[in-house]
Amino acid sequence: MQAYTSATRKLKRRLGQVVDASRAGRWAASFDSSKISFLPAAVIIPRQEADIGVVLELANRHRVPVTVRGRGTTLMGSAAPVNGGWVIDMLRLNKISIDADAGMVHAQAGATTGDIQRAAAVEGWFYPPDPSSKEYCTIGGNIACNAGGMHGGKYGVTRDFIIALRGFLPTGGFVEWGTATKKFAAGFNLRDLWIGSEGMLGIVTGAVLKLVPQPAARWTLLTSFNDEAAALTAAKVLFRARVQPAICEFLDRESVLCAERATGKTVFPGQSGRPVILLELAGSKGELKEVEREVLAWAKQHTLAFKVARSRAQVEELWAVRRKCSGAMFELGDAKLNEDIVVPMRNYEKFARFLAQLKRSSKLPIPTFGHLADGNLHVNIMYHRANRAETKAAEHAVQKLMETVVSLGGAISGEHGIGLAKTPFLRIQHRPAQVKAMQAVKHALDPRGICNPGKMFGVVRIWKYPKLQIKLPWDHK
Repeated sequence: MQAYTSATRKLKRRLGQVVDASRAGRWAASFDSSKISFLPAAVIIPRQEADIGVVLELANRHRVPVTVRGRGTTLMGSAAPVNGGWVIDMLRLNKISIDADAGMVHAQAGATTGDIQRAAAVEGWFYPPDPSSKEYCTIGGNIACNAGGMHGGKYGVTRDFIIALRGFLPTGGFVEWGTATKKFAAGFNLRDLWIGSEGMLGIVTGAVLKLVPQPAARWTLLTSFNDEAAALTAAKVLFRARVQPAICEFLDRESVLCAERATGKTVFPGQSGRPVILLELAGSKGELKEVEREVLAWAKQHTLAFKVARSRAQVEELWAVRRKCSGAMFELGDAKLNEDIVVPMRNYEKFARFLAQLKRSSKLPIPTFGHLADGNLHVNIMYHRANRAETKAAEHAVQKLMETVVSLGGAISGEHGIGLAKTPFLRIQHRPAQVKAMQAVKHALDPRGICNPGKMFGVVRIWKYPKLQIKLPWDHK
């Protein structure tokens, strides 16, 4: 800690007031949405991108750990400064510029995803990746975790929209990976190494993002089913017909019941607690007219009931089911293991059977919802933290969940990343040779291990740490 104090003095002499060593400033940067607190020695809020090069050059020289945060919306502990040191807060680096002719956006890492979408829409363009915290989360954080969202099945995730990146290596050297052109084949593709690396290989300060034309029309349909297996089977029928919805959201029975209690409304009268699929089509008016007929025919054959939104107000009413379910789950327990797993479409029914069995064996509520078009499901293992039997059952259930997902050919994370929370499961997903290869890349780019240390490769059971009792602006609860 004494070494950090000396280095922090030097940093203050170099950068002045952008360095905050106050107790209040350090505490505010000590946690992310995982709500596990680790107090840093100082917080740096750069006014210009070059400040970050200064921070990293000094940090590397004095072996000071550096953690970067956007708004701290990550649930995985990825932005928690577990080893102390310095936190770089990207708050002020939020400039956005739209190249309307090229269909690209130039954005600094601190710009929020929601602001980028609105800036693009003004020019008739669309930036599809849409994490649920898009009004708060930053594009830098989205890049660090390769964030996705509900549009992933049709449009892809953050990685699919990155044209170029710029930023700093852990040693403080400025780099640009790619340029603002649609083709680039000059050298190694280190750009993609940075995407999803959770700030462990360098710090992104800006990005060039691809845009797509704004859809001219949207059409929304809510459907209900007898049980989860029927819903998943029906979704596969739709996809086999080459219908590609912009959004295809699934909520199981427990999720629907939570939403119904939160809203005070039954989704479909006389069918309380039925699993639902919420579909949204997007495209030209002519394209949608043809697909609507096909989807309605599918709904008549495969669903118990369905509703078409006839106005924007009705669209919002249908979406209320999806928006309310997550926060309402806390009536089932005061603690949640929220796992964003991915299951291959071919194994949807097998996974549904496994999940039903896991609920029975654990005796815990496990409401599940997510994005069926890309198989990214949010499995929420609910328990009471003070109940030792429930806590032990939750730990066993999450281990079994991860093992089963990988055995089905899936992934332990689709859009949240590893951070601290998923470190116990990394080696379920990756063989020893794969982990060693990733560690070799880390050592090559960050030989002193200063960038976001303590993440990904160690084993941290984050659920054993005491959690801060605070409500963050983006919390569903």
